[in-house]
Amino acid sequence: MTFQRARSEEQREIRRKAILDTAAAMLDEMPVAEVSLNELSRRVGLAKSNVLRYFESREAVLLELLDVFLGDWLAELTDDLPAGIDAGAAPEARAAQLAEILSRSLADRKVLCDLFGAQGGVLEHNVSVEVVKRHKRASLARLATMTELLRRHLPELGDDTQLFCLMALVSAGALSAYVPPPPSLVAAYAEEPALGVLHLDLRDALRSSFTAALVGVLPRA
Repeated sequence: MTFQRARSEEQREIRRKAILDTAAAMLDEMPVAEVSLNELSRRVGLAKSNVLRYFESREAVLLELLDVFLGDWLAELTDDLPAGIDAGAAPEARAAQLAEILSRSLADRKVLCDLFGAQGGVLEHNVSVEVVKRHKRASLARLATMTELLRRHLPELGDDTQLFCLMALVSAGALSAYVPPPPSLVAAYAEEPALGVLHLDLRDALRSSFTAALVGVLPRA
């Protein structure tokens, strides 16, 4: 892909979208840590200096993608929750249904989980104060959307809904780092199965984490 110089706002927006789309495609092929600005520039057909006119760093690109992917996930969740949660069920049953839906949908979005995992330790570094402020405003808006969405289906969570949402996203990022296990670990489990007794796939691990958190914050009878 080769671009001519962008001369209008529309052309600049097309170029920004091309950069984001290319970075998203790279994340389907490699982990966050392996996405480099040099390779992104090569694939998008722009000099590195030109990419930096639109995004100040690799991390700035990935932070914007995190917001895009999170918005897509919340839109999907808006449809999934009413279909999967029985409004007439007891709170404990609805909590279990919620944990199942969240774990399934997040496990299907491994890239989103990987970006959550890299957010604090990697992505929020090497970016300006203005980029961080824009990212945090967007993140808080997404968190508010998720909080309101979950509160509709499990109002018993009350004021703890936002905390649960935050912990759920943090857990998704942390647990995704262990899935899939590296080849050396797979080989060790094959030679000595007892070593893998606590290993879970991402969906099962997320469901256990979410269920435990929900049980902890639901009000007692």
